[in-house]
Amino acid sequence: MQKPTPEEEVTSLHDLSATDLIAGYRAKQFSPSEVLEEVIEHVAAWEPHIRALYLFDPDGARAVAKASSDRWQRGEPVSTLDGVPVTIKDNIATKGQPIPLGAASVKLVPAEKDAPPAARLREAGAIIFSKTTMPDYGMLSSGLSSFHPLTRNPWDRSKNPGGSSSGAGAAGAAGYGPLHLGTDIGGSVRLPACWCGLVALKPSLGRVPIDPPYVGRVAGPITRTVDDAALMMCVLAKPDRRDGMSLPADSSIHWKTLDKSPRKLRIGLMLDPGAGQPLEQEVRDVAVNAAKAFESAGAIVTEVNGILTREMLDGLDNFWRARLWDDLSKLSPEERGKTLPYIHRWAEAGAKLSGVDVVRGFNATMAIRAAAAKLFHELDYVISPVSPVVNFPAEFAAPINDPDRPFEHICYTVPWNMAENPALSINGGYDAKGFPIGVQIIGRRFDDLGVLGMAKAFEGLRGAQRPWPSPPAK
Repeated sequence: MQKPTPEEEVTSLHDLSATDLIAGYRAKQFSPSEVLEEVIEHVAAWEPHIRALYLFDPDGARAVAKASSDRWQRGEPVSTLDGVPVTIKDNIATKGQPIPLGAASVKLVPAEKDAPPAARLREAGAIIFSKTTMPDYGMLSSGLSSFHPLTRNPWDRSKNPGGSSSGAGAAGAAGYGPLHLGTDIGGSVRLPACWCGLVALKPSLGRVPIDPPYVGRVAGPITRTVDDAALMMCVLAKPDRRDGMSLPADSSIHWKTLDKSPRKLRIGLMLDPGAGQPLEQEVRDVAVNAAKAFESAGAIVTEVNGILTREMLDGLDNFWRARLWDDLSKLSPEERGKTLPYIHRWAEAGAKLSGVDVVRGFNATMAIRAAAAKLFHELDYVISPVSPVVNFPAEFAAPINDPDRPFEHICYTVPWNMAENPALSINGGYDAKGFPIGVQIIGRRFDDLGVLGMAKAFEGLRGAQRPWPSPPAK
C-alpha cells in the first residue's frame, strides 16, 4: 500500500474536485492552465507504474486550457465544466482518433466525429487531455488487454483496477484530475470504482446518449465525489438524436440539488444476488454497515432476495459469446489471432450455440427487467455490494480467471443494466490492509437524481476516507 508523505497531505491542484476547481477559477485563485500542468506532472510520476492512459496529448490539452484560462479571465466561461481536466475511455469516439476497443485485432481507423458524451464534454470546455485503457472489446472486468499495456491499481499495484473502464478507474484513484468518463454494460464503471475507491454512476438507459447504442450499454461518470458525478451529468445528460434509445430532455432534473433525507425511505439490503461467487466476509461487513448507516438516519431497511438466477446469468453469457463471435468471425484468421486468448476462447464457444440458445439468452434481459420491476414495487432503493470479492491479481482477466465461468463476479451489477435502473458505486470502507470496498445504491428506473442524492447522504453518514494513494518513489 502507498502511504502519503506529510507534504502530500496538503491538497494539490490535481487532487481538487471539479466543484473546487470551478470555485477557484471563479475566484481567480488559479487557472485551468496551472491545473493542467499539475495534472501532467502528476501523470508523469504515476503513469510508468499503472499505465492507465491511451493517446495522452499534453500539448493539445495545453491549447484547450489556454483558451479556457482566457475565458475565465474575461469572466465568460462556457459552462460549469469549463477548464476541468477529463479523460475519456478508449471506446468512446473522439474525432480524428482511432477506437481500438482495447483489442489488437481492431483496425485503427480515425473516428469521423465525437460520440455524444465526448461532444458534450468538449462543448462544455472540459480539457480532454487523454483517453484511457480498456480490455478487449470491453468484455472483461480487468486491466488486461491485447492492445494496451497492463493497467494496475494505484491502491496496490499487484491488484487489478477492474474494468472494462480500467484506465478510468486507475486514473481516478491516482489523481489524474477529477473527471473520468467510462461505459458500462454489466458493471464496467461500477466495478473499477469499487476496486479503486471512487464514485461511479451507471445512469438509466438513455439518460446519457451514446453512439453506438446497445442493450444495457451506458456511459457514465467516474469521480472521487458525488458532487462531481452530478456536475458531469449536467453536461452528459443533454439529448443527442444519434441515440435512438435516448431519453427526452427533462428540465425537472436539477443535477446539483442533491439534498435528500433517507428518513422513512424503504431500502432493501441485497446480500445474495441469486447466483455467482460467494460473498467475502469483509465485503459483506461493509455492505451491512452501509445499510445500518441509512437505518440510523431513519430509513426502513429490510433484507431482500436477489433477482438473478443461474439460468439468467448463463443466458447472458451465451448471448454475449454469440454477439462477440459474430464480430470476430468477420476477421481474417491472422487478425482474429491477435485477440486476447482468454477472450478468443470465451467467444468461440458462441459458434456452437443454436439460434434458440442465443434467443433464450437474450430473453434473459426481459426476465431480469420483470424481476427488477417486481422488486421495486415495495422499495425505494436497494443497497448491495458491488463485487463479491475485495480484489484480485492484476494479471488476471477476472476474479476467477476462467473463460468457462466469466461472469460469476458481476451478479450484483449486471441486473441493473438489463433492467435499465440507475445504479451507483461508492466507497463504503476498506479491508484489513486498507484496500477500498464499494457499496452499490440502486434506484427505480429514471431516478438517477435520487440515487445521487442517496449517495450524497451516504457520504455524510460514512465519515472520513483514507488518504488517496501517493505516487511511487522515483
